[in-house]
Amino acid sequence: MENFQQWKRRFVEFYDKHVQKVRITLGVVWNLFLLFIVVCLIGISFAGGVGAGYFASLVKEEPIRSYEEMEKQIYDYSETTDVYFANNVYLGKLRSDIEREEVKLEDVSEHLIHAIIATEDEYFYEHNGIVPKAIMRALFQEFTNSSVRTGGSTLTQQLIKNQILTNEVSFDRKAKEILLAMRLEQFFTKDQILEAYLNVATFGRNSSGKNIAGVQAAAQGIFGVDAKDLTIPQAAFIAGLPQSPFGYTPFTNSGEVKENLEPGLNRMKTVLKRMLHAGFISKQQYEEALKFDLRANLTDKKPSIIEQYPYLIFEVEKRARDILMKQFAKKDGYNEKDLANNEKLYYQYYQKAEQSLRYDGYVIHTTIDKEIYDRMQQVAKEYQYYGNSKPQKKKDPDTGELITVQEPVEVGAVLIENKTGKIISFVGGRDHNREQVNHATSAPRPNGSTMKPLLVYAPAMELGIVQPGTVIADVPYSIGGYSPKNYGGGYHGLTSVRDALKYSYNIPAVKTYAKSISHNPISYLEKMGFSTIDKRDYGALSLALGGMTIGVTVEENVNAYATFANGGEFVDAYLIEKIETKDGQTIYKHQPVKQRVFSPQTAYLTIDMMRDVIRSGTAASLKSYLTFNSDWAGKTGTGQDYRDAWFVASNPNVSFGTWIGYDTPKRLETKYKGLTYSKRNILLWAKLMNAAYEVRPQLIDPNETFKSPGGIVTRSYCAISGHLPSDLCKKAGLVATDIFNAKYAPTKVDDNLTYGKFVYVKEEAYQVPDSAPSEFVQEGPILKEEALKKLGIPSISQLMKWLPKDSKLNHLVASSEKTIRDNGSAPSTVEGVKLSGNAITWKANADNDVIGYRIYRALNYSTNFQKVGSVPANQNLSFTVSPTASAYYVVAVDVAGKESNPSTILKVGEYEEKKLQEEKPTHDDNNDSGQNQNNEQTTIEPTTPNESKQNDRNDQESKQLSTN
Repeated sequence: MENFQQWKRRFVEFYDKHVQKVRITLGVVWNLFLLFIVVCLIGISFAGGVGAGYFASLVKEEPIRSYEEMEKQIYDYSETTDVYFANNVYLGKLRSDIEREEVKLEDVSEHLIHAIIATEDEYFYEHNGIVPKAIMRALFQEFTNSSVRTGGSTLTQQLIKNQILTNEVSFDRKAKEILLAMRLEQFFTKDQILEAYLNVATFGRNSSGKNIAGVQAAAQGIFGVDAKDLTIPQAAFIAGLPQSPFGYTPFTNSGEVKENLEPGLNRMKTVLKRMLHAGFISKQQYEEALKFDLRANLTDKKPSIIEQYPYLIFEVEKRARDILMKQFAKKDGYNEKDLANNEKLYYQYYQKAEQSLRYDGYVIHTTIDKEIYDRMQQVAKEYQYYGNSKPQKKKDPDTGELITVQEPVEVGAVLIENKTGKIISFVGGRDHNREQVNHATSAPRPNGSTMKPLLVYAPAMELGIVQPGTVIADVPYSIGGYSPKNYGGGYHGLTSVRDALKYSYNIPAVKTYAKSISHNPISYLEKMGFSTIDKRDYGALSLALGGMTIGVTVEENVNAYATFANGGEFVDAYLIEKIETKDGQTIYKHQPVKQRVFSPQTAYLTIDMMRDVIRSGTAASLKSYLTFNSDWAGKTGTGQDYRDAWFVASNPNVSFGTWIGYDTPKRLETKYKGLTYSKRNILLWAKLMNAAYEVRPQLIDPNETFKSPGGIVTRSYCAISGHLPSDLCKKAGLVATDIFNAKYAPTKVDDNLTYGKFVYVKEEAYQVPDSAPSEFVQEGPILKEEALKKLGIPSISQLMKWLPKDSKLNHLVASSEKTIRDNGSAPSTVEGVKLSGNAITWKANADNDVIGYRIYRALNYSTNFQKVGSVPANQNLSFTVSPTASAYYVVAVDVAGKESNPSTILKVGEYEEKKLQEEKPTHDDNNDSGQNQNNEQTTIEPTTPNESKQNDRNDQESKQLSTN
């Protein structure tokens, strides 16, 4: 017990002694702890204040953005412009740095949404724009310079970075990003934010090697499916790309599949694992997705739309940019003249339109018929008759040195719908890679004789200067030092305007243009859309033949021809039907531009004359090339020195034109594979039209024909003047018929003819006196001398040289210049008389007044010679004889009727020897039997017994004279 008490006392003493110390220690520790807590709280408060102050300093210049402003910026992501053929047939996307296509959230696969959230922002539906823990972790990694970066940005922050801020790495930007992310979450729903992110994120390259953004472009460009149809592994692959778009993308910048796809596959597996952990997919789905064959599921390489349709895409870009540029300038108060006259202003709006076209995601609808366009490109590519390539020196783009290249014959063609002006199709060239020039729309060339209807004949008819039946002298012509020549160098005498156009005579065209030039016919070209007329072209008569300083594009030339098909109304051609935004708002719609240029009467007269070009003129070969019949009217054209070949034609529905030539102007081969340059171009025209007809027969070959308007009359006219035919003109067979504008139909009767006698000498007609021997003379209408001056003909002899041999004008002679007069003496003796077979021949008499020859015969070699035939001086100098024993001689006869001495006597046939009288033979000048005035040689033989007895008596008398 005592021991217990002692132990207890000692324990109390120990407790009292040490508990006090513990209490003291605990008190000290507690106080220190409280002090530490206070200090920490003070430090945290200080740090927080410093941090808050620092954060505030970082965002102090960031403006407070409104909902409208943030909405505009969030949804202001670039989209690629889509282009459509006519009839809403999709063509492709215009060029841009990045391809993107907007998609709604409901049109995105749920697998892709889950993959994106699991990978990029697992707390997306829980946070208010930021995740503090993630931010602290990112800050810690930043301050410790950790090699492992887990990232600290939510989808909201990434959207802010992409759409409002920049990719700059700085605390300043990060602070603004946090602030804006929290503000964005106040304005927009999670679905809105997610949808925006899915449309702006970048996803590497597509199978064409183009940069892509947005999940729809990624799904189509990588797997060839829409975003709503992505499978789990496809969605996982795409969701993993934003971390390193060009590291994980399966395609190179040329569109080839990379050899090593492991980086992208490993990233896909990481995404799948996160989807599994987040509960978005099951274990089984995860295992199946790991077996995904990426290489086998990649979409095939798609040729770039630029590669498929280079001429078309570049043309659409050019025209759409021009439309937008004018709209932007107009909105700011500027007009087209302002842009044309201010280079700086033009460039400003050019750049603005270019940027908008590339990134504002328009929808452009064109007028181009895809099927016709495709067929035409194929025909142009396969055509075998262009001609050979020719060497051309050019600068090497890399070295700048001159090198020799082979330059091929190029082609340009345009098909336009007349009434609307729609460009249905065109051919821009044979190879865009060789020369980036659209030969249909952007390569002006002199248009040769296709200019004649446009500038010469239609304006002259409109002004009342000529009509189709107007007669023009196609003879050597000079004016102001200019001397035009016809193709081939020949002349055609008096020709109508219709025939001059039909055969493309140059001189009548220049003469007509010279008469109308004071009325400024170029104004008609300007009304029809010619935009490349140089100031040097004004007043140049060579312009009538298409000799332009700069030239005209195929489009403008064809567009002008459509004016005739439209009854004289010009409808400006166009290629872009409308431009819309992606949400369907129309910002541009083509409005037809029409202008009255010619009266319906002038238009129809021109069409009707151009019909003849195809029926039997310079384009007559077309009929054998076409596989269908249509009411075509057109014109061929040749550039100077055969450097260009043109053909343009219209029917009631469409107008179509082709051009061939070298880019560096040089002479086309006159013939190639048996075809002239003109026929080669016409054949190409026909093949292109045949192809279009196979696709759209009703468009290319309408049922209707060109209809004559009111005010057109048919009139006969005299072919030597174009006036109403006189009785003499009718008797001469010189009456022609044509159609006229009733306002300008002929009213005056022709007075250029008179009536008289004439003979032919050396194939030329000469007037003779009334006393001239009738057997050599013809009677009929002859051309008055004064008519020559009115017709612009220097002399009748020259006119006769220029006329075709079958011309009805050959016997029309001038009354004074072409008159044969008696020289006062008898003709000299005919020489060279001989027997050739059964015909007597002789040499022409040299006397200038000889108009014919008479042939005399004496039967049985008697001296009783009688005239048996006459041969005009311009006929073959021969006379057919019979085998009956006879003697013949020939005499020359002059215009006064005087004969030459008899020629050498020729014996024909067999008879017993008789001695002919030595005295001069006698002959009967009054016997005109057997005269040959119709170029037929005849022999007159006795036909009655009395005549035979008389001949026998003559023979007896000859014998007696000989005996005596």
